[in-house]
Parts: sequence; structure tokens; C-alpha cells
Amino acid sequence: MAFVPTQTPTYNPVAVKPMREELIAVGCKEFLIPDDVDQGLDRKDNSTQLVLINSVCGCSAGTARPGVMLALQNEIIPDELYTVFAGMEKDAVDQYRRQYMANYMPSSPSIGLFKNGKPIAMLHRSDIEGNTAEQIAAILVEAFERLCSRKGPSVSTEAFEKITQGKYGCSSNLTNFRE
Repeated sequence: MAFVPTQTPTYNPVAVKPMREELIAVGCKEFLIPDDVDQGLDRKDNSTQLVLINSVCGCSAGTARPGVMLALQNEIIPDELYTVFAGMEKDAVDQYRRQYMANYMPSSPSIGLFKNGKPIAMLHRSDIEGNTAEQIAAILVEAFERLCSRKGPSVSTEAFEKITQGKYGCSSNLTNFRE
């Protein structure tokens, strides 16, 4: 039986399409329904999963997306890459927060790193605000190098440059990704 959403999206799908496409282009899969969340995170295989709650909310969303994209150019990245859009796939966001982030305050955008269905590192909106994409990428890279083992980048340098049209570059050593 097909999933029937219980909540109406807040934003026009056309308006959020470019924000989705950037992350998909660098290898993120979307959590569109609650079952997608469980399929991606309910695992006990010691792999790592990155989840970005995508958002249209101002400057923090405008640096979270590029920060994740830059971090995924690192030599070590998480095994699986996911995104879910706050205000759009509300049922999937609710499942993610209820089942996998119960000990954390809701935050959009936010970036979580998981292993065996449990968060092992987290950036909340308050950690993202006021930082550049490069600073966020540096925080993520530090966590990837400590906690992940998949060889990166998620896409080639050439593909990354085409996707981002040269908008992003990385040059920071800020590291405070919470465990």
C-alpha cells in the first residue's frame, strides 16, 4: 500500500527544488517517507550515515548545504548520505526526530552522523548559525576523519565544480562537532 502523507508541505515544491538537487547531485538520498528513514538508519552494521535536515530557513540553511557538500569532497566520508526536507516531508522528519533524535531538541537545519541507529555527532542550527560553509565543512571533516572510513569524495572534483559552479571552497580549521 502506498504511503499517504498526513501533513501538507509548507513550501512550494518548485521553490525548494534547487536546494534538493544540490544535495542529490553530491550523492545524498532523500528520506521522503517514514519508511525511508527506518531503511536508512535502523541498522546494526557499524556503517556510518550522515543526515542533513534541509531547510529554507535563512543563513544557516544557506551555509549548512554548502558545508555538507564541501565536506563530502574529503578523502574520508560517511558510508551513506541522506537528506530530509523540513517543512516538506513532514512525516519523514517526524519519524527521524522521534525515532532517532529523541534526546535532541528539534533543529532545522541540522546535521547528524549515525552509527548502528544512534547519533554519534550532531550539529544543531545554533552550531551552524554564524559559521561559513567552509567552517561547517571543517567541523564535519574532523568528525568524518575520526568516525568514518569510506573513501571519498562523494563525487569527483570535476563533478563538484560543475554542480557548484565554483561557488564553494574550503579553508578553515574550526572543529567543534558535538559528540
